[in-house]
Amino acid sequence: MITLHHCVSARSFRPLWMLEELGLPYELKMLPFPPRVHDAAYLQLNPLGTVPTLFDDGACMTESAAICQYLAARHPAGGMDVAPDQPVYAAYLNYLHFGEATLTFPQTLILRYAHFESPERRQPQVAEDYAKWFLARLRTLEPLLAQEAFVCAGRFTAADVSVGYALLLASHLGLADRFKPAVQGYWQRLQQRPAYLRALAVQHEAALAQGVCTVPAPDLR
Repeated sequence: MITLHHCVSARSFRPLWMLEELGLPYELKMLPFPPRVHDAAYLQLNPLGTVPTLFDDGACMTESAAICQYLAARHPAGGMDVAPDQPVYAAYLNYLHFGEATLTFPQTLILRYAHFESPERRQPQVAEDYAKWFLARLRTLEPLLAQEAFVCAGRFTAADVSVGYALLLASHLGLADRFKPAVQGYWQRLQQRPAYLRALAVQHEAALAQGVCTVPAPDLR
């Protein structure tokens, strides 16, 4: 049985969404955010105190994009992977990691300087600068998504889960109204996927059942 340690709408939403897309059985363990502050016992499982942490068949993984790649490759019948011998394999890997390294990273700095720092340490101009940084890099997808429904391979893959989570986070940060039209359309398509909707419902129900706050991290309403 796969076990996923998760906080509501954190990066661990990527593997949760993947598990729902692939139809795999799993156990979902909800944590308060940030777990390194609120759940000292969790540090014994993941000394970083971050989510996700996924256990599967003796493996332990903590990087959300890597978990997406791992699950897609381990379960190719689910149609979320792109094989190395396919011409679009390089694009698949590039967008899979683009979602985290290029699109999610600047948003963590927005979170820090607009929300998580104490009021006297917040830096609104820094947060806005990184919002513009994020949006400028997101706009590089606009020509592609004006022509294609998904980022590669002519179909939905793990790369879309990676990019899609970055758009979910941006929505929580109030940036979605600044998406360009093709990206906005793409984001609307992703939100209509049954597995995405199931993942939202599952995290909500699990949070209620396990006594964890059901809304995203503080100030991400």
